[in-house]
Amino acid sequence: MAEHRRLQRAALLDAARVLLTEGGMEALTFPALAARTGLARSSVYEYFRSRAHVVEQLCEADFPLWAAEIEAGMAARDGAPSRLEAYVRGQLELAGDPRHRAIVALSALELDEAARARIRAAHEGLVGLVVEALDELGHQRPQLVAALLQGVVEAAVKRSEGRSSEERALIADAAVALALHGLAGSATPVTSAAAVAAAECSGSNRA
Repeated sequence: MAEHRRLQRAALLDAARVLLTEGGMEALTFPALAARTGLARSSVYEYFRSRAHVVEQLCEADFPLWAAEIEAGMAARDGAPSRLEAYVRGQLELAGDPRHRAIVALSALELDEAARARIRAAHEGLVGLVVEALDELGHQRPQLVAALLQGVVEAAVKRSEGRSSEERALIADAAVALALHGLAGSATPVTSAAAVAAAECSGSNRA
């Protein structure tokens, strides 16, 4: 019986990933999960209390994989600035990967405080990856700066939703520049002024 429930739960989570990939949060409904798995709708409630609970369970399964990919990308770089760039770009690339749609979908959900606490703990583990690089750069409070940097990444992820590949690349460049050079900018811009202007114009049109 326990193995049967484990397999059923895994099938429901796989179905949830497909639904999120195909249609986002709007597509993730209990009737749709039931139809995908051949279960009765009432049976779905035996495994999950709500849509938020489904996404929470997906994140519990998928977030360690996300963090491992980011860590591997950072480990392949030399020097603190390069590792910071890998941290930012890696998350933005993964956010655009349908396999990780559940993690991105969290921002659209109203979760209870217990769920939020678990998600915060997972994010703290991810933020911990960049603290060492920030310490190498001489930041007096690397933990605080790492948390703020994660906020920049999450804002860039949200800004990238529904954008073209070219627009997403510009957003990633801007996020990296902000992470490495702050609001003062860099003497060596990541992108041309014309490209940035085009992205800002596009953003204004979408607003």
